[in-house]
Amino acid sequence: KKDIPAVNFIIHEIHCRRNIEICSYCSDSIPKSEMKNHIESEHVQVTCKCRMKMENSLLKDHEASACPLRPVLCQFCDIPLPSNKLPEHELFCGARTERCRRCGRNVLLRELREHPGSCG
Repeated sequence: KKDIPAVNFIIHEIHCRRNIEICSYCSDSIPKSEMKNHIESEHVQVTCKCRMKMENSLLKDHEASACPLRPVLCQFCDIPLPSNKLPEHELFCGARTERCRRCGRNVLLRELREHPGSCG
């Protein structure tokens, strides 16, 4: 999958046919001696803590951005919660009030950012 100078092409092609395989799962060029390890480490099926099955190579990205059980911080109290519990928690947590230092009124936490525009 790379450009090879024409003078080296035949030697390169012979080398590749002897030593390199194309992975049937991801189409990467893998040394034949490492193919078994590549498949076992990258393409074996694993189960996430959320019970979703996927290839091992996809697990880190799933856990970081898509897993419903990944920890996410509440925007109001900074407590880490599972992503799937966050909307319900923030609905409750954002309904708490805090006294405005400028006007003294009790303001909902979810409205605190916009409050200075209508304050006093």
